[in-house]
Amino acid sequence: MDELANPTGPRKEFINNHCREFMKMIKDIQVTLRDEIKSACEYRPFEKCDYSSRISNEICCKKLEYVLFQLDAMKQTIDEYQATV
Repeated sequence: MDELANPTGPRKEFINNHCREFMKMIKDIQVTLRDEIKSACEYRPFEKCDYSSRISNEICCKKLEYVLFQLDAMKQTIDEYQATV
């Protein structure tokens, strides 16, 4: 907070750290989504169930709740950053 209130403006490394943290959160969300999609679409020829029931079992509420939690955390970080500017 004090850094952003500095009359000369925030230091470059302070802004870089915030940007790096934000981009890491975005990357983590992308990796999570990619892994969830990959696991949902993975081909299993010896599995004794049809495709649609397998997909509905793999994409469950817990996985979606986790992604929503990550998105909420990212939104909170953005809101906190905008409140300090």
